[in-house]
Amino acid sequence: MEISKEDIQVVQNPDKNRFEVKIESYLALCEYILGKSRIIFTHTEVPEALAGNGIGAKMAKAGLDYAREHNLQIMPLCPFVAAYMERHPTYHDLLMPGFTLKTK
Repeated sequence: MEISKEDIQVVQNPDKNRFEVKIESYLALCEYILGKSRIIFTHTEVPEALAGNGIGAKMAKAGLDYAREHNLQIMPLCPFVAAYMERHPTYHDLLMPGFTLKTK
């Protein structure tokens, strides 16, 4: 399914600790655990029908921007978020000390 970039709206759902994109009956999500001074990204999932539309990247960006806005360090346990961070050096300063972005 091809999606217009304008139709991709990322919403934070703090009750479920995730960023979400809902399109028709599909739900994409980027889950996290929020700590006092850090955010741990644990899992990103995009339904097959929505794959290839940049939804995962928009959710990762929303999560990383949230971390920056709230002065949180990032623990990217989710391989997708780690790979996104690796490709976008502007977020490297948010990486929690001791974590690496080597995803290959």
